[in-house]
Amino acid sequence: MRISPLLTWYFGKHVLISILSILALLIGLILIGDTIELLRRAGNKPDATVSIVLQMAASRIPFMTEKVLPFAVLFGSMFSFWKLTGNQELVVTRAAGVSAWQFMLPPILCALVLGSLQVGALNPLSSILLQKYETLEARYLQNNASVMNLSSSGLWLRQGTQDGQAVIFARSVSNQQDDQLDLRNVTIFRFEDADDFTMRIDAGRAVLEPGTWRFYNSWTFVPGQASTFAEEMMLPTNLTARKIQDSFASPETMSFWDLKPFITLLERAGFNATRHRIHFHSLLSRPLLLCAMVLIAAAFCLKFSRRRRASLVIGGGVASGFILYFCTDVISALGVSGGIPPVLSAWAPAGISLLLGVTTLLHLEDG
Repeated sequence: MRISPLLTWYFGKHVLISILSILALLIGLILIGDTIELLRRAGNKPDATVSIVLQMAASRIPFMTEKVLPFAVLFGSMFSFWKLTGNQELVVTRAAGVSAWQFMLPPILCALVLGSLQVGALNPLSSILLQKYETLEARYLQNNASVMNLSSSGLWLRQGTQDGQAVIFARSVSNQQDDQLDLRNVTIFRFEDADDFTMRIDAGRAVLEPGTWRFYNSWTFVPGQASTFAEEMMLPTNLTARKIQDSFASPETMSFWDLKPFITLLERAGFNATRHRIHFHSLLSRPLLLCAMVLIAAAFCLKFSRRRRASLVIGGGVASGFILYFCTDVISALGVSGGIPPVLSAWAPAGISLLLGVTTLLHLEDG
């Protein structure tokens, strides 16, 4: 028997409302906790007013929404299935000839839609606001003018060129804007191919403009030739101030749509892009992970009866969610360390969870 469109809409709406309600509850609790923690940190910072603290807490909401969305899908689906089973609605539906796989289709479609919206829309918004949060945190709570990290000796950059690579070292960052970077006391090492040194440039100042490094008061040293002085010289580049800042930040601060070209840029410049690649594939696997959460919730709640203790059902679902979260962190750490391929470490949690959910449902439904 085919499930009617009206019944499809009813089940889908029921599960979606439960998921969104649980998500709103979790985000509200996290927002309160973040605000209290930021107020504590801003207690001895006179410039960090209450409005700044609230702005910082609000900027983290999309990022935290991404983090708790799988748990919201798990708990929301459990609550919805539990309620439908307790009210005998699923019992009547199955007695009418509708299989569990048919009335599971609307919740799975809801999970796919939520996962796609997270990857395509929520993640870019989250990356922008998280960058804003880190900027405000550096300015008001850490007393840093820039969120760019410097080592004790200075800033090291590397970029690919047409004939090799260029390594840039700056002892200080004078100014950083969205599209411009001002460095002082700069040294540039030019290499042909992999490690064939060809040139060294010492400049008092370097300004990164769109598509170009502009060096001022620079001395050029080429092996076997006399050194030359130039008041101004330029070096083409595909780096931007935003990309340099992102390379020092965590992959979570980058939009999904910018990750793939940025990974290519990092690898071309000789950097390790494993963390960014794992994060990119983790985002791609997010709709699959949310579907797995729906199947796990169904496995715990579809056979629920009033004679069974509710605490066992709830405890089993909560334990499954946290075990999955722990395993995801462990597998991701193995991927970053090179223990397993990055793509496998990103897709394994979603794939294993989906297989477990499908297997459990097949056992419950078909024996």
